[in-house]
Amino acid sequence: MKVKSWGKLVGAIALCEGAGIIGSLFTVSSIQNWYAFLNKPSFSPPNYLFGPVWTILYVLMGIAFYLVRKNKFAVKLFLVHLFFNAVWSIIFFGLHDIALALVDILVMWGMIIAMILKFYPIKKTASYLLLPYIMWVTLATVLNYAVWVLN
Repeated sequence: MKVKSWGKLVGAIALCEGAGIIGSLFTVSSIQNWYAFLNKPSFSPPNYLFGPVWTILYVLMGIAFYLVRKNKFAVKLFLVHLFFNAVWSIIFFGLHDIALALVDILVMWGMIIAMILKFYPIKKTASYLLLPYIMWVTLATVLNYAVWVLN
């Protein structure tokens, strides 16, 4: 990958990491006093795994965003998706609304699929960079559903 503007690349990654930071503000305070007491399925990953995984995913998302930044529709799709990404933590951990969080993550999942499909003809690498993201969000969606059912 040839980087034409390091500033734009860093900015794209920072934008994505910023969405993660917004979400983490609501997540951190709820892990010990709310989330810990929820019934969770046996396949629930350990809590310490979420931070590093999301940090890596936000970097990959930022690079993908940088690669498609000249396509107006791709940029709009990405930014709307990023909104749903950031508000999921607010809904789930901040509002403790597991059902509404499930609706949000289903919308986000669909938007990630749309981005993968839209980014492919623009820049294949951008599309490929989103594959770990869709895999993780698929797991997170199933986990969100299971937590909703179990609680």
